[in-house]
Amino acid sequence: MKQLVTAVLVFVGLSGASATTSQEKSPGAGPIIVLETARGTIEFETYPEEAPKTVARIVELVNKGFYNGLRFHRAEANFLIQIGDPASRDVSREADWGGGGTGKPIGASEVTKKRRHLLGAVSMAYPGTQRRAADSQFFIMRRPAPELDGKYTVFGSVLKGQEVVGRIQKGDLLKRAYLKDEAARS
Repeated sequence: MKQLVTAVLVFVGLSGASATTSQEKSPGAGPIIVLETARGTIEFETYPEEAPKTVARIVELVNKGFYNGLRFHRAEANFLIQIGDPASRDVSREADWGGGGTGKPIGASEVTKKRRHLLGAVSMAYPGTQRRAADSQFFIMRRPAPELDGKYTVFGSVLKGQEVVGRIQKGDLLKRAYLKDEAARS
């Protein structure tokens, strides 16, 4: 009996450890997006089951190279980092950073109770109170933020590079964004 209890404890300990590392894609997760930044690489999985239009739009923009060369226009210590404004390509327009997008909103709010703003959550930004106006800007959490739950569409979660998320500063360059599986094929 003692061996059985020990085996169960070891199994529970191992499964708990692997679940907390977040290195593997979650069941049902969609494409993995890789962000090569000036400070390191971030990989995050997407959730097309909960946010199909949002994930489709972000994947479309990644495939078009939209995010390549953008700068993180928002980086708040112990809160979040944000990217997705094309004006951030021009450092002389820093005063305008954070107000733009592609001009083609997603047109849907896919807020769900299933996904929350935990450490590493990837969520859509939108102007003012217009959730359906979310376009190209997204943010990554540096800490849990339950105050944002139910207000923004969480469409992904960091698998690798949360320490990079912590190092990003306003104005840091996103060199390249791509789908992990696509990079392996090319």
